[in-house]
Amino acid sequence: MAIRVAVDAMGGDKAPSVVVEGAIHALEASGGDLEVLLVGREDALQAEIAQRKEVTDLLPLHIIHAPDVIAMDEAPAAAVKSKRGSSIHVGLGAVREGRAHGFVSAGNTGAIMAASLFILGSLQGVVRPSVVAFFPTTKGHCIILDVGTNVDCRPEHLLQFAKMGSIYASTVMQLENPRVALVNLGEEARKGNEQVKVAYKLLQASPDIHFCGNIEGRDILHHMADVVVCDGFVGNILLKFGESVASAFPQMIAEEMERQAFSDPDKKMVREALSAVRLRFSYEEYGGAPLLGVNGNVMIGHGGSTIRAIERIILMAADVARHGALEAMNKAFGK
Repeated sequence: MAIRVAVDAMGGDKAPSVVVEGAIHALEASGGDLEVLLVGREDALQAEIAQRKEVTDLLPLHIIHAPDVIAMDEAPAAAVKSKRGSSIHVGLGAVREGRAHGFVSAGNTGAIMAASLFILGSLQGVVRPSVVAFFPTTKGHCIILDVGTNVDCRPEHLLQFAKMGSIYASTVMQLENPRVALVNLGEEARKGNEQVKVAYKLLQASPDIHFCGNIEGRDILHHMADVVVCDGFVGNILLKFGESVASAFPQMIAEEMERQAFSDPDKKMVREALSAVRLRFSYEEYGGAPLLGVNGNVMIGHGGSTIRAIERIILMAADVARHGALEAMNKAFGK
């Protein structure tokens, strides 16, 4: 059976044209086991599809009408209450009703999260749903949670993040017994504030995860753990710092090449190598972030998502559904 993904066609700075094009690319790359439900204003979407009719006639691309759009700058709580016909509401409704296996949006992040909790609800036993970020490392990728969804956390919330991240890593990333670490300012269990000290004990006592202890910031890119746990305050700082690495390093190296008077061929060779490394930090390669802990498969994309990013996030949503991550979390937290 094909995996059906509902896509918020009105979400993002470049919607709907970039979203429609990205959906087409995802379908072409899927190998035939994917269907896309474009959710949004029917007239606008029909116009976009008509421009690509030679391609779209051959693809399982369908439209679900949603008359309202939640703008990127709208207050999430007010918009979720007042715009029940938004593309976010209707797309999440398709997941709740079983018409779609997942929902993707590059729209208003706060509205996506609020509507996900309102329409889908949280998994039984989950107090704080969490957004996951992917970090490139010297040995592939690790995942970090939370990265800004929950700024103030209690130790038991960090334990839940660890469990959700571990399940995602084992099911979707196909890692056997993924290693889980807690971000701290030292490796010793006695280090850190009261929050992480208590969290350390909870993680150490949990039979559901492979806890390998504390991890320092310098260890993350060296892949000392598959799942890195922290509160949203620390996680968001890590995320934004990681984004700056991708832009600052090329600039620094370009200045240094000028200072050392590199030849043009040498500059070209260095830039090509840097470009490949920089690509590992690009959100386009991941497409977006899974929202773990809600009772549905929800993916949140970057507001400035490109065609490539939309393609990747749709394929990621299909992959999560295919590997049964939600079912595994329901089983684990329903005990």
